[in-house]
Amino acid sequence: MEAAPRLSSLYVEPERPPADAEPPALELLDVFKIFNAGSTETVALRGLSLEVKPREMVAVVGPSGSGKSTMLSIAAAMDVPSAGEVRVDGRSLARLDEDELAHIRGSEVAVVFQADNLWPTLSARENVAACVRLAGIDRNPSEAADETLAIFGLEKRAGNTPDRLSGGEQQRVAIAAAAARRPHLVLADEPTGELDAQNEAIVLDTLRRLRDTYQSSVLLITHSQRVASECDRVVEIADGRVV
Repeated sequence: MEAAPRLSSLYVEPERPPADAEPPALELLDVFKIFNAGSTETVALRGLSLEVKPREMVAVVGPSGSGKSTMLSIAAAMDVPSAGEVRVDGRSLARLDEDELAHIRGSEVAVVFQADNLWPTLSARENVAACVRLAGIDRNPSEAADETLAIFGLEKRAGNTPDRLSGGEQQRVAIAAAAARRPHLVLADEPTGELDAQNEAIVLDTLRRLRDTYQSSVLLITHSQRVASECDRVVEIADGRVV
């Protein structure tokens, strides 16, 4: 049985202002998203509004097809809304040029998917370092990888490729890769969806450590009532709207 890792004190986040003195980490304001395929029109989001505060961990729940993943793609600046506004740290994404959007995707917003987050031929250390390098941020990739893996209790698994890691360890490495970039906002799409209850608890604890150690805001999609109940707030989406 895998024990929950102990939190390392290697990294201390620089002091930031109180959360109520900062703009929201994420704002979705009356967002619509319409997909067209020939003569067929599908409305995925119908005036959805959502706010995530600095250093807040928010769970998004709802039935399949309710628009959760579409919302996450738009929040990550990987897609654009058909109408409405998206703001990250108070900046409207619609007013940013492509270089500014690339900077947000690379260093300010990190995404963790349900699975297939890692390069299969790279070790855990190399995966984290590659994410830092690709983000183009001013950090030594190898040092960032070693520091972050140690914080999440993965230093003894750093040399292992994904096929030599459990499902829970793979997700923790993926979260470490996100954390190594020190993002203000982490978006996680069903990060525990393929895990058993024990590994679900460990990954949930890793996400909380990400919030507490790196002072990141976390927005996660989940079908797990246990995961949702452990977050600061739960938002329900149905038919493309917040319920």
